[in-house]
Amino acid sequence: MSQSLRCCSISLGCPKNRVDSERLLGSLGINVLPVDDVAQADLVFINTCAFIQPAIEESLKDITQSAADIEDSSKRPLLVVAGCLVGRYHKDILAPELPEVDLWLDNNELESWPEQLASRLGLPTPPPAGRLLSTGPSYAWLKISDGCRHACSFCTIPQIRGGLHSHPKGMLVQEAKNLLEQGVKELILVAQDLTVWGEDIGEKHGLRTLLDGLLPLSGLERLRLLYLYPAGVTRELLRYLKEAGSPFVPYFDVPIQHAHPDVLSRMGRPFARNPQEVIDRIRDIFPEAALRTSLIVGFPGETEEQYAELTRFVEKVRFQHLGIFDYQPEEGTPAAAMPDQIDERTKTWRRDALMEIQAEISAEWLSRFEGERLSILVDAPHPEWPGLHTGRAWFQAPEIDGITYISGPGVEPGAMLEADIVECRDYDLVALS
Repeated sequence: MSQSLRCCSISLGCPKNRVDSERLLGSLGINVLPVDDVAQADLVFINTCAFIQPAIEESLKDITQSAADIEDSSKRPLLVVAGCLVGRYHKDILAPELPEVDLWLDNNELESWPEQLASRLGLPTPPPAGRLLSTGPSYAWLKISDGCRHACSFCTIPQIRGGLHSHPKGMLVQEAKNLLEQGVKELILVAQDLTVWGEDIGEKHGLRTLLDGLLPLSGLERLRLLYLYPAGVTRELLRYLKEAGSPFVPYFDVPIQHAHPDVLSRMGRPFARNPQEVIDRIRDIFPEAALRTSLIVGFPGETEEQYAELTRFVEKVRFQHLGIFDYQPEEGTPAAAMPDQIDERTKTWRRDALMEIQAEISAEWLSRFEGERLSILVDAPHPEWPGLHTGRAWFQAPEIDGITYISGPGVEPGAMLEADIVECRDYDLVALS
C-alpha cells in the first residue's frame, strides 16, 4: 500500500457517525484522499445508521449498491462497513448475508477501529492522530460521549451503542484545538445527552468542567450545544452559560418528544411531566434564545385529544426550529409491543398538519430579520448557482435547520461576514455581504 489512500466514504445518520468516520480516516497515519467514485477508490468505507427501519433500509441499499459498483470496476477496493447496523445486528449475522463486505467494524469495538482497518490495509498500527474533516472549513462536530444511560421505550440507541461512555476532557480539548488550528470557526458539541457528560468518569461538575476548557480556546467564534435533555437544563447550567457569553450561542436543542403527560410516561422520558417548565426556564434566562426540539407523532395509544394538546403546545411555545417524526415501532423496544398502535395514514396526517403550523411560525419569526445586518458563517458554494454560497446565522445549526443564501464580496467557505438580510422565506434567509 502506498503512503496515500483514495477513499470513498459514506457516513449515514447522525453527526456522531460522521465524527467516528472522520476520526478513523484521520488516524491511519497516511494521506487519505477523498473520492466520490467507487471505481477510483482503494477503500470504500460505509458508516451505517440503524436507529429506525428506514435508516436500516438506506444502509443496506448503500452497501449493496457499493458492492455492485465494486463488481463493475476494473480493480477491487476494500469494502468496509461500520457503525450502528453492525452494532445492532452484529457481524456474525450480517457477514453471511453480505459476503461482499471485507471488514465489519462493530460499535462495541470503536477504539480498535484504526488498528483493525490498518491491519486489513497492510499498514502499521497507527498512533493517535487527528481527523479527516468532511464538513469544510467553517464548522466541525465534537462528539463528547457515546451511548446513553436513559431507557426511552421507543429508542434503540442503548442496545446499539451501549450505556454512557464519556470521552476524557483532555482528549476533547486537544481535539478541539486541532480542529481550530485547521481554521474551523464553529464547534458543535454533540452527544445523545450532553448534560450527563462526565457522570461516568467522576467529573464532579459535569458539562461545565468541559466547557471551562473549550470556551477560552483561541480561534473559536461559535460554540453550539446539541443535544440537551430537559432534566439536565438546570438554572445552574443556564446561569453558567449566560455568564460565559461568547463564543457560546444561545441555541438550545432540547428533545421533548411530546407534550402530553400520559404519552411522555409511556415513552419513559427521563424528566418532569410538564415540558413547558424547561421552556420557561430557558427563556427566563435567555429571552433571545433560539429553541429547537424534536417531536414524535403517532406513538402507541396517542389519542386525538393528546395530539390536540401537542398541537396547542407547539402553537404556544413557537419553537424557532422543529423536527417532527412519525413513530416507528422498532424491534426489541418496549413501545413496539404496546397495544393501540397508530396506523401510518394517521401518523402522516398528524405530522403534516403540525409541519404546516411550524412553517408559519418559522416564516413569521425569520421575517423580523429582513433589513437587518447579521453575522453569517459561510459553509460552501451553492452546487448549482455560481457566486452563491450557503451559510448560517447564529440561530441556524448545520444539516438540521434552514440556511442563509449569501453572495457578494469576500464570500468564501470559512468566512465570517456581516451581511444584509434581503429576503426571508419559510425556513431560509437570503443575504448580501
